[in-house]
Amino acid sequence: MSAQSTASIQTLLEAEREASGIVEKARAYRAQRVKDARSQATKEVDAYKAEKEKAFKEYEEKNSGNNEDIEKQAEKDVEQTLKDIDAAHKEGKKAIVDGLLKSLVKADPEMHPNAVKVK
Repeated sequence: MSAQSTASIQTLLEAEREASGIVEKARAYRAQRVKDARSQATKEVDAYKAEKEKAFKEYEEKNSGNNEDIEKQAEKDVEQTLKDIDAAHKEGKKAIVDGLLKSLVKADPEMHPNAVKVK
């Protein structure tokens, strides 16, 4: 082999080593960018989650008092309805009892319309 072919082989080997180094650096750079992107995404997700939790707590605090007010109003409505029912019961009780007693005491025998008279 000649010195020229040995030098060419050496040049090719050096170029291959250099290319391997460049590829390795590119892989390391890519891996670092993936790690950075993941950490950035995690930060963004955490920030978004914190923002939504804060908004939910504000909404919950704002609207939690409404439930108590609604419950109090519903209790008042139920009490008023019960009072109305009791008042109607007291007013109509006497008339209903009198009507029942009248219909029980007053015996008005009649023949049923479907009954046949025996001759």
